Amino acid sequence: MASTKQDLGKMAAPDQWLLENGNIKLLSRERRGRSAHNMSSSSLRKKSDRTLVSKVRVGCLRKLLTNLQEVLLGTKLAILFLAIPFAIIAEYRNFGRPWIFALSLLGLTPLAERISFLTEQIAFFTGPTVGGLLNATCGNATELIIAILALVQNKVDVVKYSLLGSILSNLLLVLGTSLLCGGIVNISKEQKFDRKQADVNSLLLLLGLLCHLLPLMFTFVGKTPEIAAVGTLQLSRASCFIMLVAYIAYLVFQLWTHRELFEAQEDEDGDVAGDDETPVIGFWSAFIWLVLMTGVVALLSEYVVATIEAASESWGLSVSFISVILLPIVGNAAEHAGAIIFAFKNKLDITLGVALGSATQIAMFVVPLTVLVSWIIGIDMDLNFNLLETGSLALSILLTAITLQDGTSHYMKGLVLLLSYFIISACFFVYQSPLNGADSNNMGLVTSPEQGIMRL
Repeated sequence: MASTKQDLGKMAAPDQWLLENGNIKLLSRERRGRSAHNMSSSSLRKKSDRTLVSKVRVGCLRKLLTNLQEVLLGTKLAILFLAIPFAIIAEYRNFGRPWIFALSLLGLTPLAERISFLTEQIAFFTGPTVGGLLNATCGNATELIIAILALVQNKVDVVKYSLLGSILSNLLLVLGTSLLCGGIVNISKEQKFDRKQADVNSLLLLLGLLCHLLPLMFTFVGKTPEIAAVGTLQLSRASCFIMLVAYIAYLVFQLWTHRELFEAQEDEDGDVAGDDETPVIGFWSAFIWLVLMTGVVALLSEYVVATIEAASESWGLSVSFISVILLPIVGNAAEHAGAIIFAFKNKLDITLGVALGSATQIAMFVVPLTVLVSWIIGIDMDLNFNLLETGSLALSILLTAITLQDGTSHYMKGLVLLLSYFIISACFFVYQSPLNGADSNNMGLVTSPEQGIMRL
């Protein structure tokens, strides 16, 4: 023990060390602590070979080429960047609008992973707290930008459907697929995870559900439809302030008081899984690229919102199905793939951090922020997602909370969650006519027996 302490004293100063259970651990990594979202996205990154770039003698040109190589080619999804110029060309050459919609969705796929990469690079220079705050605001940038652009065009139904779909996708599709695949691959092992993080996210999701249920029930107790509508809108806006307060408290809990519950899972040798010790691009380079990437996300999101009805008519799919099912799957494909990869590696804490963390961020930050933005721009959007949508959300949250209550996992739990997502997908597939005849207030509710017969 004495020799071990002497060895610790000899170790160089920039890094702090800790003797725990007979093992020496590096504290600098623990303090930087990467979020589950960063870990998930990093699973799709690839190391760049700088041999050719390093031979460039001009410093500025070498730095530019290094940035291009790391940002554009440093992901396994780099091939999908080709869809971005094709989407822009299709828009300006007036090609078929369904093609614009499809190309824009494909272009959005790698951007979400690259934004996570850039926020992590910035965190090297600003510290884990600022990096965590960046991740908390940029982690679901695609959904937030699509929602705001749809609001500007007064497409409230698209906003509600897309946000609902993001929550359902994370809770049922991502978590279900991860637990199923992880359970099959590790069938001989007992899969365990830390319940503390899952409990916190489940509590926040239940609070968000309460804020959705009360406006829904308020519509059934109002004296007149007009009074009920006004009360529902006022209650929704008040609830959004409560949800944002809860989300801010969640950030304090996650980044300061209980950070250890949310940091990356360690390997058996004490190293943080997938951790990189040094940044690959500079602070200002990462910041400029982050602004540019966000601008491209906004451009493609505008294309998606503007062409979603045309794609619905052309493909014979309802806007509700496209918004609830297709948008979340394609928009977060990189993050979702990372969650599944870590489930294969039996690192369920990271998988849960991705799935539950994203669902919580959408429910407690993006949804209330969207409602308040709609209030500012003069559009009436409330938290009443109607009976079918709110019912699907409630059952999904309860099913997920029950699944995670004992801190263990196996493939049967994942299968049940995944099958639940399939039946909800089938429900929205037949819920609305392909031409999207419903207005934004009714959100596809059948208003007459004849309509119901036609849709069946």
